[in-house]
Amino acid sequence: MKIDVLKLDGGKGGEVDLPDDIFGIDEIRPDLLQRCVTWQLAKRRAGTHKIQTRNEVSRTGKKMYRQKGTGGARHGSRRAAQFVGGAKAHGPVVRSHAIELPKKVRALALKHALSSKAKAGALVVLEAAALDAPKTAALRANFAKLGLTNALVIAGPEVDGAFRLAARNIPNVDVLPNAGLNVYDVLRRQTLVLTRAALEGIAARFAEKEAA
Repeated sequence: MKIDVLKLDGGKGGEVDLPDDIFGIDEIRPDLLQRCVTWQLAKRRAGTHKIQTRNEVSRTGKKMYRQKGTGGARHGSRRAAQFVGGAKAHGPVVRSHAIELPKKVRALALKHALSSKAKAGALVVLEAAALDAPKTAALRANFAKLGLTNALVIAGPEVDGAFRLAARNIPNVDVLPNAGLNVYDVLRRQTLVLTRAALEGIAARFAEKEAA
């Protein structure tokens, strides 16, 4: 599968072959994408929500009144959940929300996410993502020539410092290195922008997984 390589100023920089096993999957599986996105979002939850249990509430533990003979219900401590100022029953506690997802499923989901962008015509390949000076206005003008308004840019092994500074003030544009490529960020942006170096890194990444 061939695709044109564009320069940051909108000019053409040749062609590049996209691996069919990564970018040429015909039948995109939404179930794989959903599982991987759920895994990512669950993993990044802090899980620090906490309520006070009965032994942590600052109220007396003395029995309210005698057990029988009052004509009312039998109660003990005022820390019980049914009383104002008491503890909350079955409330949230500190825990991890992370779930398990096999590595092979994650790798396959990433292939389907990349293929979905290629199939939808929402994949752009850049010669390089680098600037001489960190000028946001200049980068915004370049993005306008390329038709990019909502995009994820995978810049290569490392993100150029000037490009990162210029892009951080542009809304709906994310810039990540190769190591940051993930299913959730690919799907949440309309266009996926890859540099030549990023393509080489993606091919090497999946080659290592298959060799393992």
